Amino acid sequence: MDWMLVILVILPALGALLCAVLGSKHLRLSYGLMAAISLVELALCAWVFAMAQNPTFAVSRFIGLGLRLTGDGFRALYAGVASFMWLMTSLLLPQYMRHGHAQSRYNLFTMLTMSATVGVFLSDDLVTCFLFFEILSFTSYCWVIHEQTPQAFRAGATYLAIAVLGGMVMLMGLMMLQARLGTLSFDQLGLLAQEADPASLYLPGVLILTGFGAKEGMFPLHVWLPKAHPVAPAPASALLSGVLTKVGVFGILVVSTRLFFENALWGNLLLGVGLINMALGAVLALFSTDLKRTLACSSMSQIGFILIGIGMQSLLGEHNALAAQGTVLHMLNHSLIKLVLFMAAGVVYMNLHQLNLNDIRGYGRGRWGLMACFLVGAASLSGIPLFSGYASKTLLHESIVEYIVLLEEQGLNSGWYLAAEWVFIISGGLTFCYMTKLFVALFIEKHPTRQAEFDARGRSMQSLSALALGISALVLFLWGLWPEGIMAPLANRMLPFLHAHEPAHAVHFLAPVNLIGGGKSLVIGALLYPTLVRGWLMKKDAQGHRLYVNRWPAWLDLEDAAYRPLLRLLGKLGMGIARILDRSLDQMLFH
Repeated sequence: MDWMLVILVILPALGALLCAVLGSKHLRLSYGLMAAISLVELALCAWVFAMAQNPTFAVSRFIGLGLRLTGDGFRALYAGVASFMWLMTSLLLPQYMRHGHAQSRYNLFTMLTMSATVGVFLSDDLVTCFLFFEILSFTSYCWVIHEQTPQAFRAGATYLAIAVLGGMVMLMGLMMLQARLGTLSFDQLGLLAQEADPASLYLPGVLILTGFGAKEGMFPLHVWLPKAHPVAPAPASALLSGVLTKVGVFGILVVSTRLFFENALWGNLLLGVGLINMALGAVLALFSTDLKRTLACSSMSQIGFILIGIGMQSLLGEHNALAAQGTVLHMLNHSLIKLVLFMAAGVVYMNLHQLNLNDIRGYGRGRWGLMACFLVGAASLSGIPLFSGYASKTLLHESIVEYIVLLEEQGLNSGWYLAAEWVFIISGGLTFCYMTKLFVALFIEKHPTRQAEFDARGRSMQSLSALALGISALVLFLWGLWPEGIMAPLANRMLPFLHAHEPAHAVHFLAPVNLIGGGKSLVIGALLYPTLVRGWLMKKDAQGHRLYVNRWPAWLDLEDAAYRPLLRLLGKLGMGIARILDRSLDQMLFH
């Protein structure tokens, strides 16, 4: 069975070349091959997950330190989720790209990215993980610049710069960790870290965290997210947000659960960064007037929820069952939610070729299938009961409450964590608010001048596109209907990878205490929408029409205000030093 792991990694790479060749003359065959390979990958992942034998594959002398793959419950399931998302987006591509350019190139790099992504999720040591991680950084860059517009090239430069710098920083951390512990194997890291001085692991841990955090969209390395998503094709955005950010989460999970298990300092670091991600991403999404940019900022916020879950695992230690369950379930939920929402955004874009809310408002009126699919994603992301996001957010919230109770029982100050709980609740309210803003703009409001044109348009989706979006939304909806019977057992199969055990008792998600916790966020969102969105974030134009406005100050753009000027300054400083050294060496050698 070990050979299946090799097939899972190599098959998409081999198929990439054939897809590129077919794409030049037989485009439909190319798209069909992409879907077929994704379906085979999904079936193989399901087989590995069902067998529960944890197959392994290793090449001992590959690049000096070896290459190792493993298919345990967590890794097989997430490779399967990635395959499912590639399959659904492949079905959307024929309609979305029908008037596009360089489609064979897109297919080539999409399948290469799939190969690298599956390689990361099946990796069993940090060397293998780093190898595939760097490959997908370069292959996914072609998604960002695909449209070849000035905005796309600029966003691609930002994406690639952060990916390359993050990879270099992570490589330094891996070298330091190898020198300190003598191994980068996932299984051995945890054992050796228990015997090592924790202080000696902080620097390599932070360096590795920086590298994975760059791909994850972790603050302050999040700046590529709002820039890359609006310019990338919508199917690529679904994969960037739903899968590639989870590659970063995967690496942070490995470092946190192996090196910093029961480490309060590390847990507080991730908790603090997660709170910033969660709140700032939600605020940016609320201000945005671009559909895909809003969803991109939302990804930054939801990554914050996941980081909080990872941080709470380190803080709770052996009591981390709820935090671990909430982390893996919110990872899965966010992947499926963004698959649905970005494909729905793609349907809007491929019909209107616009994304600004003022231009697309009212397009979804009367399009009941598109409305239902978008509603499932929006309700899940907002944490509405009976939808999947409610269950994972409930577990994450309960893990914070559990730690507060634990501190109070020990007579310790819990004020910081009470504040963190309220940031969690308010961020959930902001999520409900900006998703309500999108839903109302697309499906409730009327366009002030073009509504008759929108209503007269024909079907928004061809059969394959409708199938892709419908299946994705149906899976997401069914996934959240019975969390105790579907979500919890799957999460429990993933817990051994996190060094966590199952909860001592089943969680009753619809218990009054949990409904009240989730209800607080919904009430906050319901109050903010009429006051903040319909009031301050809208204005009337000269004709008296109400328009959405983005009041976020331009000078707060971290990339333009800080990163690019700093890089230019460092470049000039480096050139100056190089010229001085050049002249000095010339005088010394050729005087």
